Amino acid sequence: MKILNIMKTAPDASTKKIIEVQSAGNQVTTSDLTKGGISYDKLVADVFSHDKVFCW
Repeated sequence: MKILNIMKTAPDASTKKIIEVQSAGNQVTTSDLTKGGISYDKLVADVFSHDKVFCW
């Protein structure tokens, strides 16, 4: 399963743990919006190409 995590804020310990658990047996991608320089065209394409999307 392809999972996309979109970070709107810096991840806390719980968020990091959940993403770690998701990584077992899944393809996990993380887009960090807090760092800037994000291509929104790529972000939208990623949303539609993944099976599940989580916003943190």
